[in-house]
Amino acid sequence: MKLIAKIMLIASTAAALAGCANPKEGEFRYTIDTFADLKVMRYQIPGWENLSLKQKEYAYHLAEAAKWGRDILWDQNCKENLRVRHAVENILNNYKGDRNCPDFEDFTVYAKRLFFSNGIHHHYAEDKFFPACPKEYFKSLLVAVGADDDDLLDVIYNPARYPQRRSTESSGDIVASSAVNFYDGVTREEVEAYYASIIDKNDPNPISYGLNTKVVKADDGTIKEIPWCSGSIYGAAIDKICEELALAAAVAENSIQERALGLLIEYYKTGDLRKWDEFNIEWVKDTIGTVDFINGFIEDYNDPLGRKASWEGYVNIKDAEASARTETLSANAQWFEDNSPVDPRFRKAVVKGVSAKVINAVCLSGDSYPSTPIGINLPNADWIRKEHGSKSVTIANITHTYDYSAQEMPNSVLEEFAWDDEEKARSRKWSTVADEIHTDLHECLGHGSGQLLPGVSTTAMGEYSSTLEEARADLFGLYYTADPKMVELGIMPDPEAYKAEYDSYIRNGLMVQFNRVELGRPNTEAHMQNRKLIAEWCLEKGDGVIEKRVRDGKTYFVITDYVKLRALFAELLAEIQRIKSEGDYAAGKALVETYAVNIDPALHREVKERYDALGLKPYGGFVNPTIVPVVKGGKVVDYVLEYTDDYLGQMLEYGRSYGIL
Repeated sequence: MKLIAKIMLIASTAAALAGCANPKEGEFRYTIDTFADLKVMRYQIPGWENLSLKQKEYAYHLAEAAKWGRDILWDQNCKENLRVRHAVENILNNYKGDRNCPDFEDFTVYAKRLFFSNGIHHHYAEDKFFPACPKEYFKSLLVAVGADDDDLLDVIYNPARYPQRRSTESSGDIVASSAVNFYDGVTREEVEAYYASIIDKNDPNPISYGLNTKVVKADDGTIKEIPWCSGSIYGAAIDKICEELALAAAVAENSIQERALGLLIEYYKTGDLRKWDEFNIEWVKDTIGTVDFINGFIEDYNDPLGRKASWEGYVNIKDAEASARTETLSANAQWFEDNSPVDPRFRKAVVKGVSAKVINAVCLSGDSYPSTPIGINLPNADWIRKEHGSKSVTIANITHTYDYSAQEMPNSVLEEFAWDDEEKARSRKWSTVADEIHTDLHECLGHGSGQLLPGVSTTAMGEYSSTLEEARADLFGLYYTADPKMVELGIMPDPEAYKAEYDSYIRNGLMVQFNRVELGRPNTEAHMQNRKLIAEWCLEKGDGVIEKRVRDGKTYFVITDYVKLRALFAELLAEIQRIKSEGDYAAGKALVETYAVNIDPALHREVKERYDALGLKPYGGFVNPTIVPVVKGGKVVDYVLEYTDDYLGQMLEYGRSYGIL
């Protein structure tokens, strides 16, 4: 599971980054490009210079492995994505005509949006977006580079073709109507019947059925899976990933990392999900290494049925000093589980292996590039988490970059949407630390808390699983953020600091986040649904605990009783844990459909107008630093970082260097 960046919640203060030799302190500009509803930033890597040569080499090969998976995600998001990208790259690299006219500028914005979203659908809203330049002009660009293709133009401009990456239809076939390339020629009913026929419900350690396969209908009408592995779908990219993983294994920091990489390579070669489980069990054991990674088909957010996983790569290094906070949480994981407000039947009797740390990203790729989470908790298999534990991380340099980028902007969401000076002052004082602690609780303990009852499938929630799981983890964090235990452990600096997180969470869930959604559209993204569900439910059930106030024609939501709000968080957490533990699909569906989807049209329009007036961009993403080997006398003597301020340049360079599908 991953926690998507809560952009509107991040305050405008943070401790200064340190340890970056290049560029020099005070010379770094974080925001490097803005267009459409997006901004692109660059992050620094504190601690890189403190790594040994071997550790840098290890990180380098892991980063190369991550970059080789880029094309996989593009193809997974829609089968036409790579075709569109190659045409756009061709134009950007070879067009000799006027590049300063308004139409070419509009084409360039479309190209940037395409790269940002890893395809033709908005990375967050999941709806198809379109070029602002006329279709005839786009055709002239294709003709100019010798790539005229009317069907491709229809893919790009026709709103009826691939309208949504992941369908959110309340009725109809969400498999057939989704653009994701996980299925071919099959219906939802056929897919569900297929998995019902092969899943062993009595297996105490079930594999993640379908995680790394495409389901297709053969010519004879039978349903079958085709794996994503060497010699099969995505084999060319996977073989390149394996080459780099093998080079990384040769310079691993310890034997656990080496064994884990060997298992990951074997999994990629065979597609055997038992090997994937073996890899995850071994990977969880490595709690001593400084350099760590994520690489594989991991998160199922993009699959309308919550089964198929998008490809993702991530390389990071541990921030030892900042990790003290998360290590304290890990050490007290059993206390938090035992004192959770959920039914004791749904608590873990023994919490095993919760490993938590603060990290700094080194390379983002696949489903984490350019838009990335700020927290991650893996592995996702419930039985592995229960028996072997999990790793939870908070990504400090990404969170801080959002913070520093916000300081570069002239206007503030807080000033516009907070009710009064007291709320604003509380946010400025405590929001950064309170938000980071909530993220820690969400990732370090929330996702790993609770247990399923015997016989309950991990996919019982179907298309609602991601929203409900994120809500469960958020509620766990919200409940404990206000607990006196947090002050006692030295994690929360003040008993009142949690109120800043409550303020911003309710403000965002009920109002601010809707600036990201087009007028007239429902709220469809899992993390946004989770926040709306929690905030709307508490507004309705709280009997004045949250008040809607209007001043000068502007709407505000104000918490009147923080203690009672915490009790509401506890009540909803208990119910969502019950739903997951018992596999109560109907109750889960009712919660999501009632509280998470529909946005009040008048409030939606107001939020959009107020946010747009600020001149801010609601979504952010990143370019990666480049790790460059330094060669002297035919030998690599160092690996240094180069920071680019050319977003489009990095996208084109990745296409040239790592485009293989």
